[in-house]
Amino acid sequence: MNTYFVYLLASQRNGTLYCGVTNNLIRRIHEHRTGAAPGFTSKHGVQMLVWYETHQKITDAIIRETRIKGWKRAWKLQLIESSNPQWRNLYDSLLPGAAIDRTREAGNTIPVNPPLGSG
Repeated sequence: MNTYFVYLLASQRNGTLYCGVTNNLIRRIHEHRTGAAPGFTSKHGVQMLVWYETHQKITDAIIRETRIKGWKRAWKLQLIESSNPQWRNLYDSLLPGAAIDRTREAGNTIPVNPPLGSG
């Protein structure tokens, strides 16, 4: 079974944000961090993995990415802070030997729609 990831990168706490989708999160974040992925993230120094979730179907992951990209910035910040209030860089926790946080799987504590009350 394949796993697909929707993720948010930041340049720093409350900094520039980037939303993406991939089937290999470690490889893709490494590409962002090393500048091997030219474009927005390398131009703006967006390298810090601050949020991600998993999906079993690529279509679900793409739909989720598209929705998040359409969200207001405040909703994205709330999404990050709901699971990562310290804005830790989560990349190191993905490397071999690190424990995987299963609460990031789709359907577990991660809102599918923008937070309620946000306007």
